[in-house]
This record gives sequence, structure tokens and C-alpha cells, in this order.
Amino acid sequence: MKSFIISLLIAGALFAQEVVELKMPNSNKVIIKLMFRNGSICDPKGKEGLTYATTNSVSQGGTKDLSYNQIQDKIFPWAASYYATVDKEVSIFTFSVHKDFLKDFYPIIKGLILSPAFNEADFNRVKTNQQNFVDQVIRASSDEEYSKKALEDLLFRGTNYQHKKEGISSGVKNISLEDVKEHYKKFFTKNNLTIGIAGNYSDSFLSELKKDMSTLPDIKPEIPVPGKANTPDGINVEIIAKDDAFGSAIFTGLPMNLTRKDDDFAALMVANSFLGEHRKSYALLYKKLRETRSMNYGDYSYIEWYDNGGQNMLPPAGVPRSSNYFAIWIRPVQIAKQLKVQYKELSDINIGHAHFALRMALREVDNLIKNGMTKEDFEATRTFLRSYIKLYVQTPSSQLGYLLDSKFYGRNDYVNTMDQLLSKLTLEDVNKAIKKYWSIDNMFVTIVTDKSEAPELAKSLKENLPSPMAYSNVVKAGLPKEVLEEDEKVADFKLNIKNVTIINSSDTFQ
Repeated sequence: MKSFIISLLIAGALFAQEVVELKMPNSNKVIIKLMFRNGSICDPKGKEGLTYATTNSVSQGGTKDLSYNQIQDKIFPWAASYYATVDKEVSIFTFSVHKDFLKDFYPIIKGLILSPAFNEADFNRVKTNQQNFVDQVIRASSDEEYSKKALEDLLFRGTNYQHKKEGISSGVKNISLEDVKEHYKKFFTKNNLTIGIAGNYSDSFLSELKKDMSTLPDIKPEIPVPGKANTPDGINVEIIAKDDAFGSAIFTGLPMNLTRKDDDFAALMVANSFLGEHRKSYALLYKKLRETRSMNYGDYSYIEWYDNGGQNMLPPAGVPRSSNYFAIWIRPVQIAKQLKVQYKELSDINIGHAHFALRMALREVDNLIKNGMTKEDFEATRTFLRSYIKLYVQTPSSQLGYLLDSKFYGRNDYVNTMDQLLSKLTLEDVNKAIKKYWSIDNMFVTIVTDKSEAPELAKSLKENLPSPMAYSNVVKAGLPKEVLEEDEKVADFKLNIKNVTIINSSDTFQ
């Protein structure tokens, strides 16, 4: 990665502006990221989704001089682009343009951030789309993403981390244009801003950018303390029953007092990569559930929030968090209704693959906790990771994003630091970290499934009933003896389930 300069710059006696620079003299682009330390935890109670509505009212609205449509017409010939993202603790505006058009594009950047129009029509469009998402899209478009958001709702219930960044149904309904204007004034200020800039830009341009951003309101926002994950007593399962669900989408997690700021994070990176690296077919969970048993599309594990995992092949920057958890994502497995239609020999089953899949995944974690990784697996995984993490920063935008994230965690350069830590890591370090941070005894589980599946699945989970794997005759005949023997052990593997609740899909995220 090209060299970078991180500096704290003083602009005036009363204003300290934090700037992250990534000089790239041979680049033909300029990337600007404006990271505000707010995020959805700053949403007031009763108006959950306000930060999301505010950022989108800026990025999808106009300035005092130009309408949104006029801006799009102007920037199209320049191949310029911009967008806003929101997570729990940060909101980021990202601008990208060819260096030859930076001078033309900058007045638009300046106008959007310093004098957004907050037009009524733009706000209504943004709010309508946001309301539609929290009311319908999250429940209908992807049960996988639904189960992930539902887990966070359960894991952080009662805290400011609970609600989705897009908000909840009643919260979005309560948001007004005046709320947006006031929220922008109070929480998007010069005192909680970090400027990130990458590419081929001049010192004079950076000086101009810093000077202009220093004219943002001189207000010190009262940022709430980030909520911490609840500690479950045993395994608590919440089954979300919906009409015509594709299958059973499972997401499970437990609180973990560890983030990128901790050196132990490198050790768990190795363990997690071996267990279930996102979208990687070599990982243990993928091999066991998908490759060997053809149960679903994929099975992965995570040691931090992985934003938009259904679309992203690499972990994106821009979602740094203080509160963390370990999670397993079991992509949808078949339900009994589907299996009965497909295979006559399965006409008498009561539940599909969800209970078996959950047992198998947690059994593999338990085996890893008890037995640790082998020397061979450790070396192979560590070698892979030292190359793989460099792919996180393939573009100037991703490089800059990870440098901004690094500042959030108190590091200078997360990717290079992790590589250094990985180079010194031992097998003992990894196996010790696994035992310290992971457990299968106390977890939260969310399962989005069809209404026809929910009651019997809940009964099976709550009573720890045997859950034999339901194969068609053809598939079963082709499986090795050792796989079928392992299936018998998995089917009776006891889970420390203490509570199982069924809720209707329509009652979520209200």
C-alpha cells in the first residue's frame, strides 16, 4: 500500500481538525470521505431512523443553488459520484471524481455539506423510501438479511444499538423535515468530523477543504454511550414466522468483549477464517454443511459486523463499532413443506433442516473450543490471511476507508498492524483466544422461517428432540459411511436451550 500521512491539523486557535491523508501522486482520482462520529445511536427515542433520514436528505437532495436533478446532470460528464452511509456510530459522506474535474465538483461538495437545501419534496421522497424499507422490504426481500437484523434487535434489546440504522416503523413515521434540519445542525458539526482524502490533490486544495469544513456549526454533540450486547442465560431462540418463507434463515451470536483495537483480534481472525471465512469454500462450516451435505448456499462465521454480506465479497470499511459479538450465519436451509413435496420418502417429517444445521454448526464450534486448531491448519490459515487482508484495500476508496476506521479504533493502519500481529502469532495464541472468547452455552439465535415450520421447529428446539438429517434416498445412498455416522451424533447433540419464542413477522421492528 502506498505511503500515507496521518496528521492532526490546527485551523485557528479554537478549532482542531482531524485529517487522514493518503497521497497518491500517480492517481487520476480524488476521494474525499467526511466521517462524522454520530450514527444511529444518536437517534432520539421515538424517532429511530433520524440519522439515516438526515444523511439521505443531504446526499439525495440539493443545495441552495442546485436541485438534486441539476446536480446529477452536472456531474455525469465528469464521471463523479457521491453517496452517504450510516452505521451505529458513524455517518460518512463519500465523494469521488477525476482529478481534472475536482475544481468543478468541489462547489457541489461544499454546497451539499455546508448548505443543503432540505427541500420538502426531497425529504418526502427519502422518508417514503425509508418507511417502505422498514415496513416491507426488510421482511420481504432477503430472509438472510432479515435474520441478521433480527439478531441485532435481540442481542442489543433495550439499548441504543437495538434498532436498525434505517430505524423502526413508528420511529420513521414520527420524523419531520424540521427534525432532520435540527439533527443535522446538532450532530454534523466540525467537532465530530474527521476528513479523509486520497488520491492526486494539492496541498492548497486540502487547505481550502479544511477551511470550509471549519465553518460547520461549532457545537460539541452529546454522543450517547454505545449500547453493550446483552448476556444471554443459556441459548435463547427467537423464531420469526412469516408467510411463504423460502426456507429457514439462521443467525446466531454471543457478546464478545473484543474489537480491532485489541491485539487478540488477530488470533481470532485466524480461528474465524478456519471456521467460516465469508464466502470461502475451504472453511470448516462451508465444507460440513454445504459441500458434504448440500444443505444450503453457504455457512459462515464472523468476529465483527459484516455489512451487506449478501452482496460484499470482502468486508467493507465504514462500519466501525465499539460493541461487538461473534456470529454464525447459516444461509436458508429447507423446510419440511418443501422437502415433502420434493421427495416422497420424506412425507412423514415434521421439520426441515434448521435444527440439524444449528446443531452441526455449534458442535463444530464446540469441538474447536475443546480441541483447538492443529498446527497444519493454523499455518495454512495464517498464510492465507496475511495475503487475503491486503485485498481489503485494493482501491483508493477502500484504503482511505480502512485508515479512517483505524483512527476510530486508535490504530494508525489496521491492515498493516494486523499483518504484523499475524506474523508473530503462535498456535497457542489462537487456541487460547478461542477458549477465552467463544462459547456455545450462552447465545442468541434468530430463525426466519415459514409459518408452517415454526411450531414444530420451536418444539424440537425447546425439548432438545432428536433432529435426524432428512436426505432423499438418492443423496443418502451416495454419502460415505463416516458422514452418516457423524449425522447420528449431530442429531442428538444437546444444546443449552433455555427459551424459544415465536413471533409474527409483522410484529418485528415496530
